[in-house]
Amino acid sequence: MKLYEFEAKGILARYGVSVPRGVVVEKGEDVRGKLVSSGLTPPLVVKSQVLVAGRGKAGGVRIAKSLDEAVSLVELLFDYPIKGLKPRYVLVEEAVEHSVELYASIAIDRSARKPVVLASLYGGVDIEEIARERPESIIRYHVDPYTGLRGFEARFIAKKLGLKGGLMQSFASLLQSMYDAFIDYDAELVEVNPLTIVGDRVVALDARIIVDDNASYKHPELAVERIEGGEVSEWESKARRLGLAFVELDGYVGVLGNGAGLTMTSMDLVYEYGGIPANFLDIGGGASAERVKKAVLLLLEFPKAKSIFINIFGGITRCDEVARGIVEALREYGGKPKPIFVRLSGTREEEGRRILEEAGIRAFDNPVDAVIEAIKAAR
Repeated sequence: MKLYEFEAKGILARYGVSVPRGVVVEKGEDVRGKLVSSGLTPPLVVKSQVLVAGRGKAGGVRIAKSLDEAVSLVELLFDYPIKGLKPRYVLVEEAVEHSVELYASIAIDRSARKPVVLASLYGGVDIEEIARERPESIIRYHVDPYTGLRGFEARFIAKKLGLKGGLMQSFASLLQSMYDAFIDYDAELVEVNPLTIVGDRVVALDARIIVDDNASYKHPELAVERIEGGEVSEWESKARRLGLAFVELDGYVGVLGNGAGLTMTSMDLVYEYGGIPANFLDIGGGASAERVKKAVLLLLEFPKAKSIFINIFGGITRCDEVARGIVEALREYGGKPKPIFVRLSGTREEEGRRILEEAGIRAFDNPVDAVIEAIKAAR
């Protein structure tokens, strides 16, 4: 789960990281009133809050020299797409004069099975190019997950960057705060880029946090809707509310399976025989008729899916429950039903086939036959 910049900065600020003073404006709010009541004084930085990288180069970060200009820029950015996404929120902050931009992040190094601290004296919008062209300029330091990032280790990293005195201590404190947030929020990434120097302290001008999706239930305070920001689409959001594992894709054949492996294999079959999947939808193992009904109704309503390919291999999943769910979904659906092609095999297969046949739905033995027919129907 990607967090908006204002969410990431809010978290880091609670851990003692210095961030510019700012205010978040939500679309539809009184922009001028919000800025006036915030007490912010120009110059101001106006930032589009979308969950994609490269906002600065795409025109999503602007400087306002007056309150009137800030109001105009906020209103402009609400209708200014960044990589096809329009923001629901815009962050307005006091501009911080700076001449240097540093970089710091904590991520998971999966090969080492440890968190890794990355730090560099060269940050900003070109950090990817710097990493490619000057990899030696980036310090990498693995952290023992049992002991965490200790003070002497954070100071060692700061010293390797060439920082001294109070600035070294400020940078070391920043790293420890980032690490604490990284652990407490079950993060995959905590990044500050750029990071600048003001006097003898470091200030986070931008921040990014990605929380492990599997731990999102532990952080209900992060339940901000992310459709407009690009984290999830409208249909992915609907599926989440139904408790379904759904990913929207760019094709036209709806795909439903039981188990992630079988569902991905089903998508591969669609590609193999010349089609393009419209989605990934996994109902999981042991799905009830009610769960199947919700999943099929979602695909019946999903506009990208012109036909539906359902691939079920029943172990703990009962084929008769799946069949009942499909039939109930078709009965409940109010519009013209889409063509549905079902491969059904496994536990209580005969009963499932009988239920489908009574509803006029053919159950295929071979998933290849079903996917070929689904592609033809979609076209």
